[in-house]
Amino acid sequence: MATPAALELVAVTKRYDTTLAVDTVNLKIPAGTYCCLLGPSGCGKTSTLRMIAGHEAVSEGDIILGNQNVTDLPPAERGTAMMFQSYALFPHLSVIDNVAFALKMRGVDKPTRHKRAGELLELVAMTQYAGRLPAQLSGGQQQRVALARALITEPQILLLDEPLSALDPFLRVKMRGELKRLQRELGISFIQVTHGQEEAMALADHIVVMNHGKIEQQGTARDIFHRPRTEFVARFIGGHNVLSDAGKLIAVRADQLGIVPFTDGTIGAPALLTQTEYQGSYIAVSLTLDDGTALFSHVPEATFDVHPFRPGDRVLATWDPAKAQRLQ
Repeated sequence: MATPAALELVAVTKRYDTTLAVDTVNLKIPAGTYCCLLGPSGCGKTSTLRMIAGHEAVSEGDIILGNQNVTDLPPAERGTAMMFQSYALFPHLSVIDNVAFALKMRGVDKPTRHKRAGELLELVAMTQYAGRLPAQLSGGQQQRVALARALITEPQILLLDEPLSALDPFLRVKMRGELKRLQRELGISFIQVTHGQEEAMALADHIVVMNHGKIEQQGTARDIFHRPRTEFVARFIGGHNVLSDAGKLIAVRADQLGIVPFTDGTIGAPALLTQTEYQGSYIAVSLTLDDGTALFSHVPEATFDVHPFRPGDRVLATWDPAKAQRLQ
């Protein structure tokens, strides 16, 4: 496998005619990092990934991989490899020939390329399917083949465009673990595009939250979840209430928003309880403040049982101001 390399984007911008898709993005990703570009559709994350891969031209700025400026290099000369959302396997080629295809294009002889393809199939636990065609594989198996095919060129960075989106929920969780294991074993950076907050938090050492072509916030999963800086991040990452407190916009985590009876004299925000949902270890409670603000609380089951509120009850929403996160 190639030596891991750091990646840096310097004021990278992408325009499609009059549309600004990526707006002056500066980003440093250390070698050997699992990075997720996270955000809603149209935020610029896929355009950013495709510019790193060389499948989209950079309108302005530079892409530096290791010590080399790769901005104007074709994809095959960058030291990156791309795993596409559709997997893009050749239907008429066997699994082992799909994996070995890039080496064939480089003129590597069949025994040598098959030997290397076989090693990668072993890495992704697909050795026994080497002779099958893609149509004879499940979605998860096709994904493993696509992953092996991307790795055969020994990239310094692997780029993944929503690789789990086509899988069912159970398999998605399983493959999440496989991707993280492979990234650790190979030691190279994985840069993955996703719109799934849970997926990003489970996988990434470094999360880059994008919105309207810009980086809204970046950091570890814990940093972003516990300390969202903006209203967009707090709402998009999930698990937070956004509300005004003494004229300041704050975020309060759902598990830190308490609910007490309206009549018990506690200082809190009057609210109408609108819905309760049993979630096993906690009860998901929906509330509406008197000013119309919608809130939600994750109340531990034992706590809820002390006061089993019902829809239509008047309650007080409470929180510790010291634990509320001030938003910009």
